Amino acid sequence: MNKFVLFIDMLSTWVGKVFAWCILVLTFAYTYEVFVRYVLNNPTVWAFDISYTMYGALFMMAGAYCLSRDAHVRGDVIFRLWPPRIQAGIEFTLIILFLFPGMGALIYAGVDYAAESWSYLPWGPDGPRGEISVNSPAGVPVSPLKTILPLAAFFVLLQGVAELVRCVHCLKHGQWPERLKDVEETEEVLIREVQEREHRLEQQLHLDEADDEAQGGRQ
Repeated sequence: MNKFVLFIDMLSTWVGKVFAWCILVLTFAYTYEVFVRYVLNNPTVWAFDISYTMYGALFMMAGAYCLSRDAHVRGDVIFRLWPPRIQAGIEFTLIILFLFPGMGALIYAGVDYAAESWSYLPWGPDGPRGEISVNSPAGVPVSPLKTILPLAAFFVLLQGVAELVRCVHCLKHGQWPERLKDVEETEEVLIREVQEREHRLEQQLHLDEADDEAQGGRQ
């Protein structure tokens, strides 16, 4: 695999797996919320805020990781039937026309969006800087979440460059380069197991046929 592509894939994987811990934080937070709400009758004021901040951070920062595994939702009913070179040509075109401009616009607008959020002084000139949630009596800060928006777009854009290199490789050689091994869908695992079983069966049949021919020759 191209070292440049491998580096970007590993970076996207590292970022995605770091932010995957947000799920654990979210799980503990909601478990605590359910306990204090229904057992102690004393609900928290920050449950809603922790839900959208943790899930929002996970959803955005896992985008590049998901792209590196070719795991984004795709209407591939027809796409998967095409030869690799045609697939690569379509991917190449869509990345240039949609992914790069979209992520570029998100970075451009997101930087201003985040900067404006950090410019607020909700606690006065001597208090901490940064926007707080207007929907929460707890005053949960939302500036970090808004900062993640252009950062996530940058990682997706960077991964898009790696995908573009993959497309060029496929256009030249007629096959897709391998990706890093990772978690697989159960369906893919089952399909691979069936294919391996069929391959072993074919090999066994060939061996049996060879043995039969050898025995027939000796007779």
